[in-house]
Amino acid sequence: MPLVPPRISRRRALRGLVAGLVVLGALVWCLRPFGEPELRGELVFSTGVPNGVYHRYGQLLRSALAQDVPGVDVRLEPSEGSQQNLQRVATGEADFTVATADAVAKYRLDGKPGAERLRGCARLYDDYVQLVVPAGSPVQSARDLRGKRVAVGQDGSGVRLISERLLEAAGLDPRRGVVPVSIGIDTMPAELQAGRIDAFFWSGGLPTAAVRELSERFDVRLVQLGDLVERLQGSGSPARYYRAAVMPQDAYARARNTSSVATLAVPNLLVTREDTGAELTERFTRTVILSRDRIGGEVHAAQLVDLRTAIYTDPLPLHEGAMRYYRSVKP
Repeated sequence: MPLVPPRISRRRALRGLVAGLVVLGALVWCLRPFGEPELRGELVFSTGVPNGVYHRYGQLLRSALAQDVPGVDVRLEPSEGSQQNLQRVATGEADFTVATADAVAKYRLDGKPGAERLRGCARLYDDYVQLVVPAGSPVQSARDLRGKRVAVGQDGSGVRLISERLLEAAGLDPRRGVVPVSIGIDTMPAELQAGRIDAFFWSGGLPTAAVRELSERFDVRLVQLGDLVERLQGSGSPARYYRAAVMPQDAYARARNTSSVATLAVPNLLVTREDTGAELTERFTRTVILSRDRIGGEVHAAQLVDLRTAIYTDPLPLHEGAMRYYRSVKP
């Protein structure tokens, strides 16, 4: 006579199902970092012009955050650059952004809306100031730009601040000493190649893709700016964030430079607002630091993000959440 399995009562089956779900839930919880709440919602990251370093960095960081904080939807908002980025975060239009330290200092110095609410999360990588001209141009320094058509960056960009300061340090009026053209890196290369401008200033990580791609299809040269660093540093508070730097010759291998190029550099900061949640800011900062190598494979400047220097976000105080992260990894 065949054996008939005993019948399982509905109540026993229900108890078994509940017990299984409890065990499964415990296993899922164990796979997550101990004690971390599940964050949900949307945040806005203000980036930069579509083919600039800020925007590409934001795209790659969004992918890293999708793995580390899957419940948070990151929306990228392109911008004109540092000045607009700071305005957006300070006034609540965005939650996180990247901006140069000199732009932050000026925003605070000018007492712009919400300036006192800005907080730092990390010092990232340095932007290198680049003056690009056709290879055959007679321009050998910024002083030679007098009367020329020069792209100086969009109104809301960090490069606009730097280019105007550099022109002043070179003894040129930024509005009358040159013919200023208010465009960004998304159109500067094509305008130079077409001969509609004579030079353009850019401030970005090395190498900037738009400059590299231009050098691969059109003969260009980078002009030294090292002769202006000392005078620039003495021009006021925001300028103290500039340092002398050297662009190696192979930064743009196809450019017509026969040696390295003396210039200046300025740090980029990851910025948020004081009322951004501490847990979110801690997780965001952690992802930025731990994703350095992943992002650096495409945005080479990101390889320079360093835990030892990330904590120095002058002129901004550290956000509480970022400070919590750095304390948690302190040796």
